[in-house]
Amino acid sequence: MKAKKRMVIITSYFAGETYGLLGPQMAATIIRENTPYDCIVIAVAREDDKALLNKALADYFAMERPIIGFSTLSGREDLFSLAKELKAEGSLTILAGPQANVDYLGEKDWQDHPHRFQGLTENFTFSMHGPAEQAKYLLQHLDKNAWQDIPGLLYLSKNRRIIQNPKNVWEERYLRKVQWNNIYRIEKTGLIPHKITTGQVLQQIGCPYAAQEKWVEIDYPVPMAGIDEQKVKLPLKGCSFCDVAVDKGFYGELDIETVVEQISCLPRTEEGRKIPFELINENPIPGLPRLLMQVRDRNIKLSQINLILRADWFLRGEQNLRKTLVLAKSLGVRILLASVGFESFDDRILLNLNKGLNVETNLQAIHLMRQLKEEFPQVWGYSRGEGANHGFIHPTPWDTGETSTNIQRVLSLYTLPPDILPEHSIPLIVHHASGLGDWIREVERREGVQFKRYGSIIGWWQAGKRGKSGRFILDNP
Repeated sequence: MKAKKRMVIITSYFAGETYGLLGPQMAATIIRENTPYDCIVIAVAREDDKALLNKALADYFAMERPIIGFSTLSGREDLFSLAKELKAEGSLTILAGPQANVDYLGEKDWQDHPHRFQGLTENFTFSMHGPAEQAKYLLQHLDKNAWQDIPGLLYLSKNRRIIQNPKNVWEERYLRKVQWNNIYRIEKTGLIPHKITTGQVLQQIGCPYAAQEKWVEIDYPVPMAGIDEQKVKLPLKGCSFCDVAVDKGFYGELDIETVVEQISCLPRTEEGRKIPFELINENPIPGLPRLLMQVRDRNIKLSQINLILRADWFLRGEQNLRKTLVLAKSLGVRILLASVGFESFDDRILLNLNKGLNVETNLQAIHLMRQLKEEFPQVWGYSRGEGANHGFIHPTPWDTGETSTNIQRVLSLYTLPPDILPEHSIPLIVHHASGLGDWIREVERREGVQFKRYGSIIGWWQAGKRGKSGRFILDNP
């Protein structure tokens, strides 16, 4: 039997973690089963020695020309640089995953504004936007003459113009299977198989909140002296900071059969149950009872389902959630509310984030979370001590003494630090293709400032020029 050719997908990771990466691992599975290529995933942390990685890649590919995909990079400039170095050495590098198209193309109108993010055409041979199965067309037709027919492909023409082919629609038949043993980490001895203890199951593509566009007014950054009452009006889909909403919008839910097939692929714990998994669905509660019954009827034993959702949708799903918890108790399954996107406990900041809810909604959700813990202590979890990591964004461009006082009052009055607050807040991250990217560019235009770019991320806390009237922005958040 002829040996398969080889391919690697490099992805961002955090040292010491043991979670799976559904997107890259599913893509590697699709490539392995539908092309002449074997494919593995290498999870790379910031601390990893890139020299060891380069040696591992050389050993893996031997005499073959390296074909290296990059996916779910989280804006890491070290991985952008790595791709550029590998490309210069002769590797074929492919940017894929979330925001692959806009990161390859670069920030809006960067040709007229050189300080903006200029894209990654120098770092990657290609970019591929859309479903992972599109890679099979590329890997079967690496000849330049066929590039114009490959769906989802972005590449440079001979005159250095970016060609962008239309992407394919999602096909569920490719979303049913994931090989969870195809991920590796870097050690001194080379690539080591990485055992995961928490997986992911895709049930919904995109976010329903991003399905409809609405006009939103966002405040100026507070540190811009004397003009913090001004606003920028923008059309937004989803939360203002969410680049995934821009990238995917809302495709809809997958068929229950597809979801159950994915669950059946998960590894087992020592007790014979499926490892805990995150259910990727922004509004999972309405369908949870049916999903548990389907799994029960197929004699698939689960250990834990992790949920990530909005506070308002959590409240609306109370009745179905109670049914779920009763069923989960009978099946010995634990339900962990792994993350609620509270983001802030100040109404002004929530408005600027376009969350579509207020502080009172967040507090009602917390009350229900705690109440359910009293009623279903064995099968329900929601707290930091149980493994949850709820969304709390700080600092933001709209922080003032008043917002700080408001937030601290709520945190103290409702005793949020012990169970709700994460160990560390997350600073507001503005990807250049998010709604807030448009907001920053409009502020730049009006005020004659230039915010510093950190690769694909815009540093809202740092401007390189004073504004038209000598106004300024703080150097650091």
